[in-house]
Amino acid sequence: MFNAEKVFPGIAPIAWTNDDMPDLGKENTFEQCISEAALAGFRGTEVGNKYPHDASVLKGYLEIRGLRIASAWFSAFLTTQPYGETERAFLKHRDFLHELGAKVIVVSEQGHSIQGKMNIPIFEGKYIMNDDEWNMLTTGLNKLGDLANEKGMKLVYHHHMGTVVQTSEEIDRLMEETDPNKVCLLFDSGHLVFSGEDEIAILKKYVDRIKHVHLKDVRPEKVEQVRREKLSFLQAVRLGAFTVPGDGAIDFKPIFQILSEHDYEGWLLVEAEQDPAKANPFVYAKKARDYIRRAAGI
Repeated sequence: MFNAEKVFPGIAPIAWTNDDMPDLGKENTFEQCISEAALAGFRGTEVGNKYPHDASVLKGYLEIRGLRIASAWFSAFLTTQPYGETERAFLKHRDFLHELGAKVIVVSEQGHSIQGKMNIPIFEGKYIMNDDEWNMLTTGLNKLGDLANEKGMKLVYHHHMGTVVQTSEEIDRLMEETDPNKVCLLFDSGHLVFSGEDEIAILKKYVDRIKHVHLKDVRPEKVEQVRREKLSFLQAVRLGAFTVPGDGAIDFKPIFQILSEHDYEGWLLVEAEQDPAKANPFVYAKKARDYIRRAAGI
């Protein structure tokens, strides 16, 4: 289905240690994370808070395990801070990833985000941008996309629960108002299904602009509980709303089929935040890797 020389299975460190809630997985070390990721059969990871901040040091840890860095999350504040502040932080982030050989930069607008707020309901508390804020976001993203292009990299925008770009309509507007040569899309099945969107429709509509993929599955009964009890995103994570591909309700086979038919190149990266005390990271990493082999053929 996929060309194994152009499509790479990876996993995020968030299964071992949660950066937003450091008590989840505080006992798990950076070396344990990358060793178990390699042992499970993955070819790379994204960057977590416990990773060395010196690129040359990090490379040493990764190379002996046969791993690479796929990307790393960048929080933009284009709607709430002067553009220059985000640009300065982005340049530092870009150069770090470039030194590590990453080809994409994951960007999410965190202005007005409630994803990190423990007590704000994820559905009821979401912020809706006005036209001026949309202009600040899309203009800023185009500028950041230019900076990514300077290094031969791509900016991939991460739609995300609790942020200003979550729904199908918001993704549509983002894609319409940004330059496709400067702003690409990160496709995350779990966030789309959690939000109540049609993930296949989004995939088909923007497949040619999708340059990075997060594989996140959901447990529908937990998502329904989050809606019913008006829980926050962080509470949803603790509850177990997310899991790895093959363990939840999403059928990834049509997702893989559509991507392969459009010659997708890049990472298929498992990103399923759970409480590692309840969901052993290595066990779930292995479960995800086995599923990707069966369903995607890599």
